[in-house]
Formats: sequence, structure tokens, C-alpha cells
Amino acid sequence: MIEKIKDLEEIARQLEPDPKQKQELTKMVINHTEEFLSRLPDENAYFQNSEPENQDHLSETPTKINELLGFLRSRVEYDGINAASGGHMGYVPGGGLYPSALGDFLAAVSNKYAGIYFPAPGAARMENMLIRWMNELMGFPPNATGNLTSGGSISNLIAVVTAREAAEVKAKDFDKLVVYLSDQAHHSLQKALRIAGLGEAQLRYLPIDDEFRLNISTLEDIILKDKASGLIPFFINASLGTTNTGTIDPIEEMAAVAQKHSVWFHVDAAYGGFFRMLPEICEKTKGIEKADTITLDPHKSLFLPFGTGAVLIKDLKSLYKAHRYTADYLQDLVDSDSEVNAADVSPELTKHFRGLRMWLPLKLFGLKPFRAALEEKMLLAQYFREQIKKEEGFEVAPVPDLSITMFRYVPAHGDAYAFNERLIKAIQDDGRIFLSSTTIHGKFWIRVAIVVFRTHKDKIDLLLRIVKEKKDKLNV
Repeated sequence: MIEKIKDLEEIARQLEPDPKQKQELTKMVINHTEEFLSRLPDENAYFQNSEPENQDHLSETPTKINELLGFLRSRVEYDGINAASGGHMGYVPGGGLYPSALGDFLAAVSNKYAGIYFPAPGAARMENMLIRWMNELMGFPPNATGNLTSGGSISNLIAVVTAREAAEVKAKDFDKLVVYLSDQAHHSLQKALRIAGLGEAQLRYLPIDDEFRLNISTLEDIILKDKASGLIPFFINASLGTTNTGTIDPIEEMAAVAQKHSVWFHVDAAYGGFFRMLPEICEKTKGIEKADTITLDPHKSLFLPFGTGAVLIKDLKSLYKAHRYTADYLQDLVDSDSEVNAADVSPELTKHFRGLRMWLPLKLFGLKPFRAALEEKMLLAQYFREQIKKEEGFEVAPVPDLSITMFRYVPAHGDAYAFNERLIKAIQDDGRIFLSSTTIHGKFWIRVAIVVFRTHKDKIDLLLRIVKEKKDKLNV
């Protein structure tokens, strides 16, 4: 057995490269990333899907790092949407700050487990500090808590499950619960309800006005009617920046109705939450401090890499009731009197130290450039809207609340819906800029989502040229 152990040890030690090997690996990876970043300003935002290459097997033998990086370049980085590009304005990305990648590197090397305070006090304190900062930004009280999640979907799930526990409803009454939202609410909310066992809950889709905001003129009447029918008003959802249009719902008015009727009030601020770093958005989002839960996505308007979300929650008791469990093998753990364990407030037990990817750039740069970038993106959306509106035949959506704007071309003859379908395809096939589209109440719109920190005026001017160029070709 001893000889077998020694033989296995010799092979297993290959997993720990020596200093020279580590240096060479690091150098090649850094060179690869530097080349990628240096090419971004002139690189396409979208690449047509390449022919799939066989990746369905692993080998017992090693592959050289240069071959692996070559494969990454041709089959991953230059395939599909280039999410790091300033030309990516199709969905709501953030771009991926370079120091965040360094934070992930440091977190992976140290391999700290940030889910519980005892094994990694410094990591737990760091993540809780970030939660406290976000709570302060949203106007939540000092005793509010939260969790760094993988994104808005898990954040919405945590919010729904916590609301379910706070309501103390039994399974036999789940079909009596009523959720109030608009048809512009993110679909992850409906998904969260289903996962939380509330698929039988009744959804009340409130109308939106001409500016795509939730119209709450009938909300109180609907709640009273539901109560009179023996139903249980359960959850009101407001959006601080819808994914479709970037619209801010009337948060303060919705908060007042929720408080009056003791209904859980949730604000999905995944896209727009960090715009509250700007005074004018704080003014437009009064009442958010009255929410019970808030969803945020630092990988959107804080420009961090994908996989960085957050949920903020006032009711720690109900949060614990939904998520806190223990086990015999954890009997050695000593809880902190002042710090919340991330594993106690989330479905995740095993979680990586994702706080480092957020903490490092915020500390390294300070808040000022983040604030400037957010204001710049808002102004760029307004600039694009003003410029495209000057072009004959183009129709624009209402003035954007944040940094998403929409437009469409209405031809003198023919079907506008079909024309804009062809127009968005032509823009995407071009590849220099990536946009996406949406249909709202039967009308086809092309979306311009300006959220990547690398998107500046030169990209918007390029987009304007491309739109006019493709429109002219389609009109021939």
C-alpha cells in the first residue's frame, strides 16, 4: 500500500505546478487577455456562430496551454455576442471590469469559503460590508441584511421564499395568494414563484401607461376586491428599470398601497438599482426604502462580470426561517454576534468568495468613476434618441428613465413590423454593433441598452451610421 500511495502521489503532484511552470502559465494567460482587450475597440460586438467543434471528451493526457488558449480564442471568445465589447447594446450587460477578474483570481487561489463566518471571518466581513453599503444606498435601515447571489433570478427567489415564510401561509392556501405585477416584470419572478411552490398563486397583471410604467390607479380596488373574495394579497412587484424598456415604476405610490394593506413589497432593481448613485435617480425612486426586499445586479449597472447579484432584506427572522439549517458535522462552528452567515440566508451552501470581485474595483477606483459612467450612459441613451428622431421615418419610444431607449422605422409603404424584423437582422449580421428587439402590445421595437462601461459616444455615432445605412439598403 505504501508503494501505491507513493506512486499515486507522484502523479497527483502534477496538479501543483512548480514556480517556473506557474510563471509561464500566468504569462501566457496574461498575454492572451492583453491581446483580447487591445483588440476590443475595433472588434465586432457579434460573431456569427461558427461550426461546432467536438468538445465532448476529455483525455488522460495533457494539452499544451497555447493550444487551449487558441481554442478559447477561436471557439469561445470569437463566437456569438462579444459581451465585453462597447458595441454590445443588445441586452443589459455590464462589461466585466478587469480588477474584478483579478479579484476572482485571488479568490480562487486562496479558495476561501465565504458561506460561513468561522472558516473565513475576513471574507464574511467583506461581503457583509458590501451588503451594508447597498442597504445604505437603497435607504434601508442598519439592521437590514442580504446576500451576494449569482444574479437577479436567485435574488428574486430568495425574496419570494422569504415573503412566503413571513406570510405564514400553508400549502393548502397557496392557490389563494395573489401577486400584483405588470407584464413588463422580469420573467424570473414567475419562475421564482414556481420554484418556491407557488405556481398556483394568482397573478394580477396591472396595465402599463403610455410610458410603459405600471399604472396603479386600480391597484387598491383590485386588492380590496381580492380580499372580499377570500383571497390573500401576497406580493407586489415594482421595477426600478424594466429589462424591456428601462422604465421605473411609481415606487412611492406602490409602497404606500403595500403598507396600507400589509402586502409584501418587492422592488426588482436588478438593472437600475445602482443608478441611485445619481441624485436625480434617488429623487425618482423615492419610496424604495419602504420595500421589504430589493433585487440588485452588480453585474449590470455596476459593470461587474456575470454571476454577481444581490438581494437586500429587512426581515431577518423570515429569511432565517426559509434558509437556515445546520448539520452535525458543523458543530465546531462558532457564530459571530455581529456577522450574518451567507449560507444561512441563501439556497447556496457552497459558494465562492464572489465579494472580492466587487470589493476590489470599488476600493481601487473609488465610487466617483462608477457614478460618472452611469450618468454618461444615461446621457448617451438620450443622445441616441434625439439623433435618430431627427431622421425621417423613425419613431422613438418615450424619454428613457435610465440608459435603455427604443426606436423603430415606419416605412411609407408596407408592414412596419416586418421591416423592423429585417432591420434588426441586418444590424446583427453586420456585427459591429449588437442590438436586440422586443414586442410590446403588438408593436415591434429595436432596443438600445447602453450599459457596458466601454460604450462611449464614438460607438453611439457608429450605431447611428449603421442604422441609417441598413435602413437605406432595405428601402431600395
